[in-house]
Amino acid sequence: MVFSEVFFTGLYSSFIGCILAIGAQCYKSKCKEVNFCCIKIIRDVEGEEELDNQRPNPITSQGNL
Repeated sequence: MVFSEVFFTGLYSSFIGCILAIGAQCYKSKCKEVNFCCIKIIRDVEGEEELDNQRPNPITSQGNL
């Protein structure tokens, strides 16, 4: 059975989209410590929250259109 390039391109794009969505959800979760197999990640969530609060919100900064 032969698959076309369009199938593999769609499959690859879906895989990359899922990886990016998982990364975005991990960032938004604000977990302080994550253990995965042999990898241990410790984050400074307080510092990240301060940076997030300093950024302007694009929805509220546009005003009423």
